[in-house]
Amino acid sequence: MGKIGRFAAIFIPMGLTIASLICLIVVCVGQSNKSMDLSNDLFFFKAITKDFKSDPDFKVENLPKNVQFNNDLFKALQGSAKSNKLADYYKVGIRGHCEGKIENNKEVVTSCSKPANYYWFNPIEVWQLDETAAQKLFPDEMKNALESYRKVSKWMVTAFGLALAATALEILIGITALFSRWGSLATTVISCFSSGFTFAAALTITLLYTSLVGVFETVLKPYNIKASMGSKMLGVLWLAVAFSLGSGFFWLFSVCCCSGKSDKKKVSVEKTPYTYERVASPYMGASGNPHQAHPTPAHGGSGAKFEPYRH
Repeated sequence: MGKIGRFAAIFIPMGLTIASLICLIVVCVGQSNKSMDLSNDLFFFKAITKDFKSDPDFKVENLPKNVQFNNDLFKALQGSAKSNKLADYYKVGIRGHCEGKIENNKEVVTSCSKPANYYWFNPIEVWQLDETAAQKLFPDEMKNALESYRKVSKWMVTAFGLALAATALEILIGITALFSRWGSLATTVISCFSSGFTFAAALTITLLYTSLVGVFETVLKPYNIKASMGSKMLGVLWLAVAFSLGSGFFWLFSVCCCSGKSDKKKVSVEKTPYTYERVASPYMGASGNPHQAHPTPAHGGSGAKFEPYRH
């Protein structure tokens, strides 16, 4: 039962680790291939420019008076829209973005960017605005947000990559946990690293894109450009965190139980303290037999005869 119990103790954390790795791979696939439906449904950030693109000549006078409007930025966006450089929507993943058009309330992907190791969504470049003019046109709030996004995105991608690598290594080392508690201990240590990096990546991504959506909504909403976050992608990412933390707990549990040694024990037969043993007699010799008859002298021998005592 030792090996069977060990296998049962390893099966749960191994399954959770594999589930965490699958979730991370799904996140990595998001917005990387325009032909994959799963990829198109998963995104961290989404910018919808269709309303502006469909009516780039909307009247500025119709905007509420309390809305801050930059006419120069409006003209730059207007020029990009009229020259068909602006798509209807943009979806951002961990390694790139995809863009497309909206027809009959249905999104059709037209192209995706080439996957990059350290990717960040730069609207100036993606929307093909004049970089020099756009840097001056964007308000300080937008410029500071984009600069922070660019810097933090490097840590975000690094943490995600380390989480992916550590989780894969956790599975490989976890195989050794089937045979000993030392394997479980080594796997538990690696699991701590993978859980830490996975949590750090998820937290950074959530806070970063939450902040970015807020800035886009504040600065670009007057131009009918909307921004939102992808709940599905974030759900998959935080599910990976939950699986990773759960696997770490069960790896630690496997260190404390089910050593994997066989339950079969050698049965040694011991003599009870009151068992009778024959003791060798000095008169009979070490190998004497107590039941062996002693030889009797032959008739007519010279042995002495018994005589009664005479008075």
